[in-house]
Amino acid sequence: MFPTTFTDWAIAKYTGVGDTVVDPFAGRGSAMFSAAIKGRSAIGVDINPLGYVYANAKLKPARLEAVTAKLEFLAENAGRYRTDADALPAFFHHCYSPKVCEFLLAARRNLDWRRANADRVLMALVLISLHGKQGRALSNQMRQSTAMAPDYCIRWWHEREMEPPEVDLVAFLQRRIGWRYVHGTPQAGKAAVYLGDSRQQLSRFVREVEDGKRTKARLLITSPPYLGVTNYYYDQWLRLWLLGGPMRPNANVSNHYGGKFGNESRYRALLDQVFRKCRRLLADDAVIYVRTDQRESTYRNTKATLESVFPEKRIVEQSRPLPAQCQTKAYSRGGAPKRANCEIDLILEPR
Repeated sequence: MFPTTFTDWAIAKYTGVGDTVVDPFAGRGSAMFSAAIKGRSAIGVDINPLGYVYANAKLKPARLEAVTAKLEFLAENAGRYRTDADALPAFFHHCYSPKVCEFLLAARRNLDWRRANADRVLMALVLISLHGKQGRALSNQMRQSTAMAPDYCIRWWHEREMEPPEVDLVAFLQRRIGWRYVHGTPQAGKAAVYLGDSRQQLSRFVREVEDGKRTKARLLITSPPYLGVTNYYYDQWLRLWLLGGPMRPNANVSNHYGGKFGNESRYRALLDQVFRKCRRLLADDAVIYVRTDQRESTYRNTKATLESVFPEKRIVEQSRPLPAQCQTKAYSRGGAPKRANCEIDLILEPR
């Protein structure tokens, strides 16, 4: 994820009030959020529903009262899902108390996170709390960043005689809601992240630009997925289950947001198609700011694609030191760069 201190700086440096910013791999929407609160328009797309929920919960916050009312509705109706909760696979009964299982099924069935702002905000807060350290999440002990394989978790909990925590759901989530709203809600203006494949989703904005209904963007800022690093679907399988996905992780899932982008030719084709679509949205003097992985395979393919799509631009490279371990070192096996910095920024500017 882009840190907001970086996106605040980049938006201020390369755009002015009223300009449009594009991010075709928007993730959790940090760049879109920085653009919006600084008075820019922002168009983001991400194929992973988890990123979509998090991004739009920030960009389109609902009223506090509406979120609280939705929480109370779920709590009152969770008992209706007792039979369904009993039928869940063993992992869920080792991970969550019976009351939490019922509540999660109520959330899964009733929160319209695609269309309703209050539902999406509450879903985002439940997703953040879905697993983590005991006492700070709804689950039995599990890392917060990624969900582990079910059978491994069950063995781990059994060996340590760990039982799922009993949680006062309403009090727990009310504290989360209160923290989220303690300083009010930002006015994010004209910004949204759209769910889907950028190769299709950006077409609507291209048509609007070509029809004169939308001004061309002054900045493209993004960080595409890295080649062969992590499987976002497998690592986030439990949160994706809550959004309607399957009950078990699948490393071989065939949808677009699964897999590690391990095929180099397909990876290159993805970058080429997305950046060519973005090109049609950009003003002639637009800046393209891309953060990528310093490993040779990802770096080489990303830079070559940018040179091919934007031959009239000059490329400036900026190594990006990181305050903590980067995802390349955390997830890849033997593929982390030897250099101290895991990531590099490729900035394309008018010659």
